[in-house]
Amino acid sequence: MILLVAIAWCVWVYQEISTVANQDNAVPADAIAVFGAAEYSGRPSPVLHARLDHAVDLYRKQIAPLVITLGGGSDKDSGNTEGGVGRDYLLANGIPFGSIIAETHSVDTEQQVHRLAAIARENNLHHIVVVSDATHLFRIRELCKDAGLDVYTSPRPALGHISTYDLAMRYFHEIVSYTAMRLNINI
Repeated sequence: MILLVAIAWCVWVYQEISTVANQDNAVPADAIAVFGAAEYSGRPSPVLHARLDHAVDLYRKQIAPLVITLGGGSDKDSGNTEGGVGRDYLLANGIPFGSIIAETHSVDTEQQVHRLAAIARENNLHHIVVVSDATHLFRIRELCKDAGLDVYTSPRPALGHISTYDLAMRYFHEIVSYTAMRLNINI
């Protein structure tokens, strides 16, 4: 019986991830939030680059007047942070300094959501378009709901071809992460 429940749970979570991953729900909002990904010596990784490019496109389409970049760094990052690198990239792509908020202390998705909620409260932001990888957005949306945020998901475009194995591993990671989140297990 437990095995059947576990299988049913995984199938349900997979379907939820897939549904959110395959929809772009960007609508006019108060802000666009770009979830962090790796940076390399002050330059965005290909994944972060794609997320930031998507945010630039949304900003230029006047989806929101403000872009929030999220993500800290580690001791190995020579003082660079994902949020800071994101801010610099947005500036280099014509987004005015006053239209960017860089959050530079969070180290994982959950912390990024909590910092985003604090930024939203501090700046009276009610509706936020969140940008990340397609398979990541279901968990982000659920964390944001738990934090009292009203968000609309907008996946970054895919980078080239993703192998079946890599896609399966992304889904597996998100199913495990979401399940752990719901069971209050810190992994």
